[in-house]
Amino acid sequence: MSIREDIRNYQPFNIQEQKDKGIILDFLDRYDDAFYRTNLLGHMTASAWVVNKDKTRVLMAYHKIYDSWAWLGGHCDGDEDCLAVALREVKEEAGVKSVVPVSEDLFSLEILSVDSHYKNGDYVPTHLHLNVTYLLQADENDELFVKEDENSGVAWFEKD
Repeated sequence: MSIREDIRNYQPFNIQEQKDKGIILDFLDRYDDAFYRTNLLGHMTASAWVVNKDKTRVLMAYHKIYDSWAWLGGHCDGDEDCLAVALREVKEEAGVKSVVPVSEDLFSLEILSVDSHYKNGDYVPTHLHLNVTYLLQADENDELFVKEDENSGVAWFEKD
């Protein structure tokens, strides 16, 4: 199944997801470059809430752009297999090696506003991340590391 079908079939949890679902589907229909950063209005991203085996802890990174703890994820950069993107990003951003989907279904979807900033010396204008999120499970004993260009901390937190 394609990500477009996954989004079409997704049952929104609340009014925000309902509205965002329609906007994301419209964006995908309108823009051939929706999966590329070259679309300066916005582009598809894939994220993950990562839980431990017992589902008592969640893995988060301190995101430099947002200046806050957040779930992990990143740009699709042309890859329409958003689950694969989410898995790759978790490994790249946190260092975990043992990470698997709890489910291949979408866990949530959202549109995130990204303020203008500089990345690797280049100016990035304000834009939208049209984001799909998956629920993944990782081994909390895997060694974590910080991806210096994106985050300044990675840690497990108690779910509560």
